Amino acid sequence: MARLIYMAIASLDGFIEDASGGFGWAQPDEEVHSFVNELVRPVGTYLYGRRMYETMAYWERPPGLDEEPPVVRDFAAIWQAADKVVFSRTLAAASTARTRVERAFDADAIRALKASSGDDIGIGGPELAGQAVASGLVDELQLFLVPVIVGTGKRWLPEAEVRSGLGLLDDRHFANGTVFLRYRARP
Repeated sequence: MARLIYMAIASLDGFIEDASGGFGWAQPDEEVHSFVNELVRPVGTYLYGRRMYETMAYWERPPGLDEEPPVVRDFAAIWQAADKVVFSRTLAAASTARTRVERAFDADAIRALKASSGDDIGIGGPELAGQAVASGLVDELQLFLVPVIVGTGKRWLPEAEVRSGLGLLDDRHFANGTVFLRYRARP
């Protein structure tokens, strides 16, 4: 059975974007980016909410990719090779290859995907991930904490009536001050 993994890059105070929607402060350096690449390499399918999909669609055709460092080109290739499912009531059509649009979150369909997939499944976007956590679908939470405080913005997990114990599987500290935390979700 495939693992469903929620990975996020957040400020120390728990935001994935600041009040103006910016996240430039979260730009990983080469060491962190290389580590992210190895984490996402086994992902065969990404599940996204509309806004996260629109952000990640950049990787379909990044401008000037040939001039980027190898770690960035590697990430683009990994992302392009994976299937994507976008959950949106408003998106008319996908703008990237290997992508389908679903109109509503369906926990049973995601359970079936996990049961039938030979590759891990990534989930992106705090609203969608929050629904998956509340449904008991998320197997791992992987969080990169960036050494910055942004004060307000979009939280890496939305407020919800959910309580779940977590078991620490791994942690890592990077030279730029970023800390990686990997937890197993406990039902």
